[in-house]
Amino acid sequence: MFGRTSLLLCVWVSLLAVSLSQRAEQLLAQNPCSSKTTCSDCARTPSCAWCFAHDFNGPRCFNPSMEGGTGGCDEAYIFNPDNQQSIDPMYNRELTRAKGRMGIGMESSYYEESMSSSSSSSSSSSGVKGGAYGAAGGDNLVQIKPQRVKLQLRMNQMQKMSFSYAQAQDYPVDLYYLMDLSRSMKNDKEKLSTLGSLLSSTMRNITSNFRIGFGSFVDKLVMPYVSTVPKNLISPCDGCAAPYGYKNQMALSNDTDFFDKAVARAEVSGNLDAPEGGFDAIMQAVVCKNEIGWREHARKLLVFSTDAGFHYAGDGKLGGIVQPNDGECHMEDNSYTYSTTQDYPSISQINLKVKQHAINVIFAVTSEQISVYEQLSRHIEGSSSGILSDDSDNVVDLVREQYNKITSTVEMKDTSSDALQISYFSSCLGSKDNVVQTNKCDGLKVSDVAEFTAEITLKECPKDPSKWKQSFTIYPVGVSESLNVEVEMLCDCPCEHPGHHAYDDRLEVCSGQGISACGVCVCKPGRFGKSCECSAHGGVSLEQERGCRPTNATTGPLCSNRGTCICGVCECNKMEDPLKVISGPFCECDNFTCDMNQGELCSGPKHGKCICGKCSCEPEYTGPACRCLKDQTPCISDENGKVCGGNGKCVCGECVCNVDDDRHYSGKHCDQCPTCKGKCEDFKLCVLCEVHKRGSKYNADAPDLECGDCALYPEIVEGKIEANETLNEHLCSFYDEEDCLYVYVYSYDESRNLHIRAEKEHECPRKVFILGIVLGVIAAIVLVGLALLMLWKMVTTIHDRREFARFEKERMMAKWDTGENPIYKQATSTFKNPTYAGK
Repeated sequence: MFGRTSLLLCVWVSLLAVSLSQRAEQLLAQNPCSSKTTCSDCARTPSCAWCFAHDFNGPRCFNPSMEGGTGGCDEAYIFNPDNQQSIDPMYNRELTRAKGRMGIGMESSYYEESMSSSSSSSSSSSGVKGGAYGAAGGDNLVQIKPQRVKLQLRMNQMQKMSFSYAQAQDYPVDLYYLMDLSRSMKNDKEKLSTLGSLLSSTMRNITSNFRIGFGSFVDKLVMPYVSTVPKNLISPCDGCAAPYGYKNQMALSNDTDFFDKAVARAEVSGNLDAPEGGFDAIMQAVVCKNEIGWREHARKLLVFSTDAGFHYAGDGKLGGIVQPNDGECHMEDNSYTYSTTQDYPSISQINLKVKQHAINVIFAVTSEQISVYEQLSRHIEGSSSGILSDDSDNVVDLVREQYNKITSTVEMKDTSSDALQISYFSSCLGSKDNVVQTNKCDGLKVSDVAEFTAEITLKECPKDPSKWKQSFTIYPVGVSESLNVEVEMLCDCPCEHPGHHAYDDRLEVCSGQGISACGVCVCKPGRFGKSCECSAHGGVSLEQERGCRPTNATTGPLCSNRGTCICGVCECNKMEDPLKVISGPFCECDNFTCDMNQGELCSGPKHGKCICGKCSCEPEYTGPACRCLKDQTPCISDENGKVCGGNGKCVCGECVCNVDDDRHYSGKHCDQCPTCKGKCEDFKLCVLCEVHKRGSKYNADAPDLECGDCALYPEIVEGKIEANETLNEHLCSFYDEEDCLYVYVYSYDESRNLHIRAEKEHECPRKVFILGIVLGVIAAIVLVGLALLMLWKMVTTIHDRREFARFEKERMMAKWDTGENPIYKQATSTFKNPTYAGK
């Protein structure tokens, strides 16, 4: 009796341990906080809080929303960081929307007047030389609000940040015209020298603070780009100046007359190959800020005019130049000095410098080259391209058109690191309720304000703690202003650092083998345990081994033979596949030995999860592999509203019909039974009468009541019919006394109205004529006998004829006279004496 009680107790304890371990696995899947053992790991898990009280015995990392808010810990000892956003009023200035000296609406009329009298435009422009146009700057204009934001971000916890952009009216514009002065551009240069005043006047219709500059380029002074023959280095062609790489002919200025003179004074030159050294010129014009005169707060436009292609990084090797372009300014006396020393810059280098200096490049090129430069503009941020006429007479319209195109579009980009993920949302000029994910708004005017929302998420904490404080900018492409964002990443806890009252590094704590931080011991390498009392190399005692067995006994496998017992705690084995995990206090659980369906554990993640070797199904699924739907709606019959029509069971959303000796149900809802007497038997006589005019109900003498009380009105169908399960049709068939087969189907619609479809023709067995069969057999026997006799007679006749023919042949071949007897001899004989001479 005592032994039986002990056995039952052991079984009960084992079941309890397994149940507790399964419950622990389920809680772990629902609450990831419980597995975090340090405050840093807890802080990096969203929705988790850490209790750093020294004498706290509960789970230190807990989910406040699941465990009563405090998890049993004093609120004063709870560290639960949250995202924070702060904006200094000093860096939250309002957007500048003051009107300029000239309205934009004057642009068209002013342009027409300028076209009619270019000389008048020139004199008007010269009158403001060095005057008020250059005095006003853009330092006090604000186009993005706020200007600086401070954020505290917790990992995987999204923070929204709103900001606005509006193009300031009368915003300063710096336009630098960079022109290809190879010989093919001579006509373009002459035309540009007469359009300088018009270009300046047109741009001043847009802004009263406009400056213009001019530069030119040819190519590198080495073969095979230019001819290095001494005389060609002086004048490569008739009327040409000496070739050069790049020259800054005129720094940015509001003096339009000087621009016209600088263009007219610049001489064309020549080179050998078709591509030009435009990339060298662009790089120097962008990075030589002081030499060109770029202003910090101004819309910077670089108009690049050419009728040819371009050399880029790597082409310098053809001329023996292998040193890469360093992206620095190398100008002396307004000339590029490293033309023969450094290679051409790459497209990515040009793009980087254009972004850093917030310059919009406008490629004004001929129609033959427009396709090339359109592709190039896709790789250079903030750039655009337009078709230049043969003599550049449309350059004013082109610059104005491209400027309006650039300023009517705002595209937000940022310089954030890989640790941050930023998504932009805006309604642009639409309804504020229609917000979509985008970082670009089109069709903006000067008075329009574009509202943006950035969703910023810290995806991971950098390994280097010095990078936990970062700053990045959100900037409109081509605009020098930006929103500076300072980010502090909440990747650890204050109580993990010296100076906090929950940090203790005295020798008395943690067995002298670690420090106490945030209420727990952080042990030295090779030590572990609640108080660092265990050593990874110290072996395991018998008492400690009991903690590694489910029944707490002295026998049995340690850690279920799937782990190592270290200091009374099981350390489970790691699988080669990181997705396969062995877990549990005794390594008794795993997430890869559950029942499978169609090659997936627990029928896939949508159906259930594998927890401790068993499938934990989603609420709507059941079964060992979570493949069965609990909902029995698909099994309910439309005919009687019962599960499987009352003739079966619903298993995994499908009916399994009853099968008896005399009844065999089938169909989607087990509502078909060819061997059962039911509706088929009830409708049989009426169908036989109304369709086939036969049967006991048919009365040919009373045409009006020929089928009695039948009123099925079946639909008569030509050919074979089959039951349509989607319409819940039931197939019926029966035989009459003449063994004729009749087939029909019946169904009910939603209003419970009966519908019957019946085959027009019925199948009856063919009649068998016995006398004919007998006579046929007798005749066949007689005919077969006669045939055999005739065959025998034919064979014997042929044999006799062959024997006679052989006899005749032998007789004809005989060598004696057939008229004499070959053995007969006469009585007399005649002899001759050869010596007798007859005398």
